[in-house]
Amino acid sequence: MTEQTSLPPSFSIGADGWCHPEEVVRQSSPNCDARPDGCVADLLVIHNISLPPGQFGGHYIADLFGNRLDYDAHPYFEQLRPLRVSSHFLILRDGGVVQFVSANERAWHAGVSCFEGRERCNDFSIGIELEGTDFEQFPALQYRALAALTHALQLRYPLAAVAGHEHIAPGRKTDPGPFFDWAQYQQALAGHMQQTSGKLPLHFPAIDKKVN
Repeated sequence: MTEQTSLPPSFSIGADGWCHPEEVVRQSSPNCDARPDGCVADLLVIHNISLPPGQFGGHYIADLFGNRLDYDAHPYFEQLRPLRVSSHFLILRDGGVVQFVSANERAWHAGVSCFEGRERCNDFSIGIELEGTDFEQFPALQYRALAALTHALQLRYPLAAVAGHEHIAPGRKTDPGPFFDWAQYQQALAGHMQQTSGKLPLHFPAIDKKVN
C-alpha cells in the first residue's frame, strides 16, 4: 500500500464483531471480557501508541496486547510489566490494520475514564490505536484506514460520538495528541461515505488548538 493508492480501503464487520480475515490481521488478545448487560458500543476512542516510544514497526505492540512482551528487550518495557491492556484495533503507519478483540466485547483500552458523565468507558466504547506519538504527524494512509474502519463500525454499531483518550481521561492521558488532525479525520470520513451508502457523521470533540 502506498500514498498513491486510489481506492479507499474497505472494511466490513461481521455479526461476531470481527472484520473479515482478508481485510485485517487477527491477533486475538486475552485482555478483554464481556460488556455489562445492556451496554452497547456507542463511543469510539482514538489512541496512539509506539513501542519503544517514538519507534515504529516491529511486533512489540502486538506482544504487549498478547501478554508476551519481552520486558528485557528495552529499558522502557519494565514499567509495562504489570499492565494487562488491549485495544480492538491497531492501525499501522502504512494503513494496515490489526484486530485484537471482537468489537462485541470489552477491550481494556480506556482505563479510568469518563465521557459525558458516564464512567468506565471500556463498557460502551470501541478503541482504535494509531501507531504514532504525540510528537509527529500521522500519515495520510492512517487517516484513510481510520475513516474506512470508522464507517464500517458505524454500519454495525450505534456509534454516536468519537473522542480521543485525552478527552475521556484528561490529565492522565494525552493521546492521540496535538499532531492528530481531527479535521483531516472528519474530511476522510466524509469522503469515504460519499463513495458508499453512509450514515450521518459522528459527533466530534471540540478542538481548541491545532499544530501547524
